[in-house]
Amino acid sequence: MQSSYAIGVDLGTTNSVLAYAELGSEQPQVQVLPIPQLVAAGSVEDRPSLASFLYLGTSAEASSGTLDLPWTKGAEFAVGEMARRQSAETPDRTVGAAKSWLAYSKVDRHQPILPWNAPEEVAKVSPVTASGRYLEHLVAAWNAVHPEAPFAKQQVVLTVPASFDASARELTREAAAAAGFPASFVLLEEPQAAVYAWLHDTGERWRRALRLGDTLLVCDIGGGTTDLTLVGVAEENGELVLRRLAVGNHLLVGGDNMDLALAHYAAGRFAEQGVTLDPWQSVSLWHACRAAKETLLSGTGAKKHPITIAGRGSRMIGGSKKIEVERQEVAELIAGGFFPDCQLTDKPAKRRVSGFQEIGLPFEADTAVTRHLAAFLTAHGGPEGPVRPTHVLFNGGVFKAEGLQERLLAAVGGWFGNGGGSGGGGPQKLAGTHDLDHAVARGACVYAVSKQRGGMRIRGGAARSYYVGIESAGLAIPGAPRPLRALCVVPQGMEEGTEVDVPSGEIGLVVGEPAHFRFFSSSTRKSDQPGDLIPKWTEEEIAETDSLETTLAAGESQELEYVPVRFHSKITELGVFELWCVSTTGEQRWKLEFSVREDAES
Repeated sequence: MQSSYAIGVDLGTTNSVLAYAELGSEQPQVQVLPIPQLVAAGSVEDRPSLASFLYLGTSAEASSGTLDLPWTKGAEFAVGEMARRQSAETPDRTVGAAKSWLAYSKVDRHQPILPWNAPEEVAKVSPVTASGRYLEHLVAAWNAVHPEAPFAKQQVVLTVPASFDASARELTREAAAAAGFPASFVLLEEPQAAVYAWLHDTGERWRRALRLGDTLLVCDIGGGTTDLTLVGVAEENGELVLRRLAVGNHLLVGGDNMDLALAHYAAGRFAEQGVTLDPWQSVSLWHACRAAKETLLSGTGAKKHPITIAGRGSRMIGGSKKIEVERQEVAELIAGGFFPDCQLTDKPAKRRVSGFQEIGLPFEADTAVTRHLAAFLTAHGGPEGPVRPTHVLFNGGVFKAEGLQERLLAAVGGWFGNGGGSGGGGPQKLAGTHDLDHAVARGACVYAVSKQRGGMRIRGGAARSYYVGIESAGLAIPGAPRPLRALCVVPQGMEEGTEVDVPSGEIGLVVGEPAHFRFFSSSTRKSDQPGDLIPKWTEEEIAETDSLETTLAAGESQELEYVPVRFHSKITELGVFELWCVSTTGEQRWKLEFSVREDAES
């Protein structure tokens, strides 16, 4: 069956969106699909996005049908707006930030660990399962509206953060496949999708908006994360082309942090009235502050907004309590805490380490986006200094507050001087229309169309270099591990459909028994080439990704516990990294495989 539609899916940390276009149309129009979802028990409404929250219901709710949707009966869980609201009422039964858990390699993302720290009576789910539930809902919503064009038969592109490493991308792919995505679906980095949306809306005028040598900073701040990407304008065969130059780390700071900061401020205001909030009211206050922030910083709302907390028990006599917050004080609170003035040489504050720490997501200790941005531009600079962006493309709901856009532009302008554009100085905001809520899904849809019809592509290959850990030979020391060196097997920029023999001496490959294979990656070591052996590094330079525990089969006549091998690296057209261990004494080959797709071009 031939695809009738191009579909782009943004699996967001706090909201997910599906955009689509008819492939048969001469000029496909990108539309956003309204998503039916529970907004309260037994009440279903269409919303332009699906809240990325999962509520794990009780057996009573399942038997009563209060969690049912048009396409499910006897449902035991709810996804969407009701689940978001339940995070205030029953946080122990609500999963949030599942997408960020996919990127947290210190836990097993296949194990039922969410909601984190929930009581034993709650049947937990894994981050992969939770992510799959959101995607299943989107697939079902599509099929309900387009039964003649099943989702699994369409041209589908799913977005992931540019900062996701190979393992997080593969887990996302796994969740999508289980949710009913077509086998041919591809992954695309979210900042690139935002650029594709801008290109689609701008048309050929983009070649006048950006010039040869310009550098575009894509700054995407959503509910839970901040994603930074640099895209350069180059020339090939007399035509301007776009190349992804660098991606940042997965930063767990975003709109949710801002809501919490406002809630902390509001709690202080309530305390001045003699009101002490219990845990339930504190969570409720957090959600109330989200609504207040979005209203006040939209630029079109009132100058003041009420925040009301319902009374609970004897501590709040007289029912609900209310305060009012002003637009100016909220703007100053958010700008000062998240976009403070700083120097280009400043670095984010490091996490304070205690001897005992609660296990959980590694939220940023420093909420200053400007300091993270300064570190990002410095890390990806060269001998001439930090990267100097000429333009900025904003994305994410946080930047609906135009004052925050202006604050960030002013901060960067202060680092490089006034002005902007190719002539130097501070960057300019990229001209054109900007759909901050839906750009990622729309851009993914545009990319899906271009895969069939052709069009502008953002190039770049692998955004990271990849390494394998090689244990050094030598005398054993009691209680001390052998030194580990990192062998580069994939250089940054290696394109899909290419392969390389990795130069090195013979490496002993453990076979016939369980072995621990360690993998590493770097987004900043741009000059490392296959065969380079790195004896020492810092965590800022090279970070460990998921290790692999497996037993590689030994040959029938194999006597030694290891085989001398050399490596052969390949990135397939589908973006899968294959590391082949090739015996130097026989015909045997062993393959270690995981996805390193950095953009979906294939």
